[in-house]
Amino acid sequence: MKRETKHDQRSAATRERLIAVARALFEQRGYAAVGTEEIVHAAGVTRGALYHQFRDKAALFGAVVEAVETEIVAQVTAALAEPAADPVAGLLRGARVFLTACADPGIDRVLLRDAPAVLGAARWQELNERYGLGLIETAVRHLIDSGTFAPQPAPPLARLLLGALNEAARHVAASGDPGIATDECVQALGRMLDGLRV
Repeated sequence: MKRETKHDQRSAATRERLIAVARALFEQRGYAAVGTEEIVHAAGVTRGALYHQFRDKAALFGAVVEAVETEIVAQVTAALAEPAADPVAGLLRGARVFLTACADPGIDRVLLRDAPAVLGAARWQELNERYGLGLIETAVRHLIDSGTFAPQPAPPLARLLLGALNEAARHVAASGDPGIATDECVQALGRMLDGLRV
């Protein structure tokens, strides 16, 4: 295994700083309103350092989207891991964490509004599936294996739930009262999942 050098460490630190600064700016004003000159100035690096790390602004934005997805997945995973008397309650708790995150105006702007347009539908879908689908499918398999849900193929059900959660996230983010909208969506999802119980 190659040993990490000080140059590697500096490069990684520069990359992380660019992602953090760009994320804050993209969340505040949106992708189109933020230029690369502003990003490098705020990060305290040169334009060359930016282009050494990322092909262009869109590639940097893609890294920001992945950072946001990673953060949300960690929060949802923690929620799913909490013990619950009812196995479905864990899935609903994870759904609430996801919807609450998407209600944040900055995350809504980056993940729900800008990402599909900037990255393109195919890339956005690929990231959505990479970060969300596996997590949901694991939870669904657990519910099937535990006998809570009737035996059935897990992948199609997981895809349907992912689609429902994405639509719920858009609904929550666009609502006048995200808290109420989140409650309503979690309750609706709970009724859907109750229909799958044995």
